[in-house]
Amino acid sequence: MMADYDAIVIGAGSVGVPIAYFLAKEGLAVLCVDGRPSSGQGENKSAIGGVRATHSDPAKILLCKESLRIFSSWKGDTGTDIGWKMGGYCFPVFREEEERTLRSILPVQRKFKLNIDFLSAKEIEKAVPGIQEKGLRGGTLSPEDGQVSPLLAVESFTNEARGLGAEFRFGEPVNSLVMEGKTVAGIRTPKGEYKAPVTVNAAGSAATAICRMAGIDVPVRPDSHEAGITAPVKQFLNPLVVDIRPGPEGKTSNFYFGQVHGGQFIFCYTPRQPFYGEDRRSTSEFMPTIARRMAELIPRLRGLTVRRVWRGTYPMTPDGVAVVGKPSKVQGFYVAIGMCGQGFMLGPGVGANVASHIAKGRPLIDPEVFALLSPDRDFTAAKTEKLK
Repeated sequence: MMADYDAIVIGAGSVGVPIAYFLAKEGLAVLCVDGRPSSGQGENKSAIGGVRATHSDPAKILLCKESLRIFSSWKGDTGTDIGWKMGGYCFPVFREEEERTLRSILPVQRKFKLNIDFLSAKEIEKAVPGIQEKGLRGGTLSPEDGQVSPLLAVESFTNEARGLGAEFRFGEPVNSLVMEGKTVAGIRTPKGEYKAPVTVNAAGSAATAICRMAGIDVPVRPDSHEAGITAPVKQFLNPLVVDIRPGPEGKTSNFYFGQVHGGQFIFCYTPRQPFYGEDRRSTSEFMPTIARRMAELIPRLRGLTVRRVWRGTYPMTPDGVAVVGKPSKVQGFYVAIGMCGQGFMLGPGVGANVASHIAKGRPLIDPEVFALLSPDRDFTAAKTEKLK
C-alpha cells in the first residue's frame, strides 16, 4: 500500500501542532491526529503562556531561543496577534542560597548569548513595581523573554499549518500503530488506517502508551499542577515573576505569576510533592497558598479578583529532561514528548528542529546539544535542571 502522507503527527497540542506546521512548511504532506475535538484541548489550554530561554540546560536554552524568535515575530510574519508580550522574566532574591543558585548558572546562560544579568535590589524594585523591599538582595532579569496566549497561539499555528496543506483529524485517538517488522508505517484510529514513512509521537501525557505500541519504553508520567487567572487591571508589571523561595512548610517551590497582554494576572506554583495522575479537580489549599505569596511579595496585588482556577498535567520524565529525537530500536518513528511542564515554551523550537531533522537529516541547533534529549539515553541518570 502506498503512503497516504509524508508524515503523521500524533497529538494536536503545544508541541504537535508546531511540528505539523514546520513539516508542512518544509513541503511535506502532513496529517495531524488527536482524540480530542480540536487543537490545544489537552495540556495547551492549561498552560500559563510564559516563554523563557533562561534555563540552565543547554538544549532547553537553544530550543527556547528558537521559540522566542518564532513567537516574537509571529504577528509580523502571519498578521495574527497571539498575545505576545516581551516583558521578560524576573527572579527576585531574598536569601543567600537563591542568590548563589542564580549566579552559578549565569556563566552557562551567557555562554549561549542570553541577555540576562544579576541586578541590584534597587534595579529589581524598578522592574517589579511595588515589590516587597525588606530583605530584597537583587535578582536576575532577562528582558527578552515573554508571554504568549496558548489558546491564540495553537489556533494560529493550526490555521497556518492548514494554509500550507496540513490536514487535521480530530476525534480520532490512535488505537495502534501500523508495524512492518521494526518499522512504524502508520497509525490506526477508529475511523481508519493512515500510512506514512514518518510518524511523530507528540501525544503529551499519553506518550508512553504510543511508544509501547512501537515496541519501546520511554517513561512519561503525568504530574498534576494548578493555576489561575484574575480579572484584568491596568498594566503595571512587565516581567513574569518567579519566586524560588520555599513555600509554607516546605510544601511548595517556584511561584510563578505575571500580567498578560490583556491585563489579567495569571499564576501557578510547583508543589514539592508530585501529584502523579490525571486528577484535574481544584484543591482547597491552592488559592490560599498562592494568594498569600503573591500579596506578600507585591502587596498591591491584594485586591485582585480571581476569575477561575484549573489544573493540568506536566508530562514528566525520570530525569526531568524532554525526550526528542529518533529512537534507534525502531524505524520511521520520532518522539517529541516529556516536556516536563514546559511544552508550550519549547513547542515552536522543538517543532522547527524536529521538522528539520526529518526533512533535512539534522536539527537546527548543535546536533551534540540536540542529542542530550535522545530517547536512547539512560533515564536513571540525575540530570534534572536546577530551575524548572
